Amino acid sequence: MKGVFITLLFGIFNLIVYSQSVQVLDGQTGKLIANVLVFNSEKTATSVTDINGYFDISVFEDNDTLVFQHSSYKQLKTTKKAIESNGYKVLLDEKLFRLNEIVVSAKKWEEDKNEIPNEIELITRKDIVFNNPATSADMLAQSGEVFIQKSQLGGGSPMIRGFAANRILFVVDGVRMNNAIYRSGNLQNILQADVNSVESAEVIFGPGTNIYGSDALGGVVDIHIMHPVLNNNYKWKTKGAVLMRFSSAAKEKTGHLKLNIANNKVGFLTLASFSDFDDLRMGSHGDDFYLRKNYVETFLDRDTIVKNENPLIQRYSGYSQFNLTQKIHFNINNKSSLNVNFYLSGTSKVPRYDRLIQEKDNVLKYAEWYYKPQQWFMTSVAYNNHKKSKISDSYKIVLAYQNVVEGRNDRKYQDEWLRKRKEKVNILSLNLDFEKELIKNQGIFYGMEIVCNNVKSQGIEKNIETDEEIIIPSRYPDGGTNTFNGGAYFTYKKNLKKQPFTFQAGARLSYAYLSSDFVDTSWYHLPYTNITLNNGALTGSAGIVYHPESWKVSFNISSGFRSPNLDDVAKVFDSEPGNVVVPNENLKPEYLYNTELNVQKTFGDFFRVTATAFYSYLHNAMVRGDYTINGQDSIMYDGEMSKVQAVVNTGYANIYGVNGEVFIQFVPALGFVLKANYIKGRDKDGNPLRHVSPFFGDASLVYDNKKLQLELNTFFNGEISYNNFAPSEKDKPYLYAKDKNGNPYSPSWLTVNFKGSYAFNNHFLLTAGVENILDKRYRPYSSGITAPGINFIVALKVSF
Repeated sequence: MKGVFITLLFGIFNLIVYSQSVQVLDGQTGKLIANVLVFNSEKTATSVTDINGYFDISVFEDNDTLVFQHSSYKQLKTTKKAIESNGYKVLLDEKLFRLNEIVVSAKKWEEDKNEIPNEIELITRKDIVFNNPATSADMLAQSGEVFIQKSQLGGGSPMIRGFAANRILFVVDGVRMNNAIYRSGNLQNILQADVNSVESAEVIFGPGTNIYGSDALGGVVDIHIMHPVLNNNYKWKTKGAVLMRFSSAAKEKTGHLKLNIANNKVGFLTLASFSDFDDLRMGSHGDDFYLRKNYVETFLDRDTIVKNENPLIQRYSGYSQFNLTQKIHFNINNKSSLNVNFYLSGTSKVPRYDRLIQEKDNVLKYAEWYYKPQQWFMTSVAYNNHKKSKISDSYKIVLAYQNVVEGRNDRKYQDEWLRKRKEKVNILSLNLDFEKELIKNQGIFYGMEIVCNNVKSQGIEKNIETDEEIIIPSRYPDGGTNTFNGGAYFTYKKNLKKQPFTFQAGARLSYAYLSSDFVDTSWYHLPYTNITLNNGALTGSAGIVYHPESWKVSFNISSGFRSPNLDDVAKVFDSEPGNVVVPNENLKPEYLYNTELNVQKTFGDFFRVTATAFYSYLHNAMVRGDYTINGQDSIMYDGEMSKVQAVVNTGYANIYGVNGEVFIQFVPALGFVLKANYIKGRDKDGNPLRHVSPFFGDASLVYDNKKLQLELNTFFNGEISYNNFAPSEKDKPYLYAKDKNGNPYSPSWLTVNFKGSYAFNNHFLLTAGVENILDKRYRPYSSGITAPGINFIVALKVSF
């Protein structure tokens, strides 16, 4: 009886204490805000919100006026009684002018962005909610600093500083996504990260950090998915949100559910999304070259070319996608925690639109070309420990398993055989990351990474009339492939005591192994049955940052390394009409040497200008070039004589560029932002590089005041003339408009867009907008699908 009485008293005590906890949230997105300073007007009592946005209001008197202060939010004054009447919640209004941004991608630990010598773009949850991107690729494009290429509607390949695809590292929740079959051509794997579930994203430009190994040449896209939010006491509490979005250009219909169940020890977070897209409508005003005038229709296994009744509709481009994430967070004690995460993503058929518009002898070449299956599963276990010891102040261990299944399916016009190629990749990875403060203002970051890939590849042809199946060459070696990538890194950081300088330097030792077996070499009469690669590299970086109150000047030098993966060294596929890519057992790694200078000047809290210049030298650049196999420069492939090509090392390439941003705040609620990016790159023969984007950027006029946010903006791209085309792009006339001489080129374009959001309260948020108001018809550089025409977007988020 005594025990029951004590337990009852303890419960009453908890209710009294925790009823005094107040949660501080973003007034528009509902995001929890940590590290908010709370004090009374006399400054006799203070408190700070914890990681979940809570603070203890019991330290203040009943008649106190409380002041809420955070570098990224407008100061708020309110009374204790007003807070109680609002259900113990406080809503803050974010400033237009963000200061002291915190990023985690540079060292995998939270750092002040002003102390980092690398150029980093931070995309916040508020940016995502307001812009309403349909995919994570669109999210990056809307940042104004990443160029996105699309071969199909269900695609999106970032181009960063002249690099793309497997030269950009893609990371989700601290786990490397790049696998052995990430190709050098444009990728759509960024879509695996559900944009509706993204908490934030960071883009590191260039190879400027040591924690990332092979593939991080152009930069790193580091995406953080939402995590469980714990309650402030032992009671279980359920919170969540439902999002519904519609956009008109592709008749997008998206639904998203967020469900968070937690107490102060354990949290469960479920995130689920489904999106369905119809065929995309292009703009009404522009070059008629882009119109979809006809398409192949199949009825009773017979192909017929039919006239498109509405040539603005890009038949066939529609698809659907689902994403499911389950996260479990467990506080072991006040110094350590465990996270168990599950991710699942899949799509319907995703038509490869650029192949569906290819012609041969003035007739559409393909009746079908689509990706299916496209499935990604990942589970990870992450252990975090913040107990200080001799070797670290904090450390993280992340063990992850991924299963990726990709399928490519194509059938030529009036051909009864459907070619089906499928790859299965199993990936096991381990990351260990440590941080340690040596003495005041000096610290080290160090760790290691291990990634193992196993790849199985198969190829069959299926007769669509008889269902007969026969074995055909697989895209990758039919005997399977195993890879091992390992690395260890060390970084030293020092903040000077008397001067506002930060110095960082470090190195990474990397090793890459690949073994790939060919069982049946009779298809192409390869002179070998195995390809084995062993590559290692020592890379490093050093940078210094001068950051007094209104300046940031940083200089950074760094090197990067990329070992050939399976797709580089051993694939067989048709790259474009008349060409076939074959394995190259002699392929070597490529190395990048980079230097960059960043200058930022802030004038009060109303004006900021930023400029970055960089230069990169790529040695042993891997590019697709002419090749021979058994002394032959052409072989029969897929029924036609095709020129032999392979990924080869081509000496060197130079890449350089500048980008800048101007921010002006006219009044506290009204501001203007301009971003622009200029990049050039050529190989040793003077040829332009394929993945160098055109001049691009955006300009925005923004109004943001408490519940209402409005934005009028324009996105713009410059022209790439025929003379500035990479040789590979000159061979793709079906993608590009024609200049006055009849040569393919990529015209300049500009769109005008308007968006707005209104938070009725912390439960209802309405966002709406119109993209491409002028209904322009254009196709971004290197893309295979024409961009959306005028696009009306509306979304409603309901929180509970």
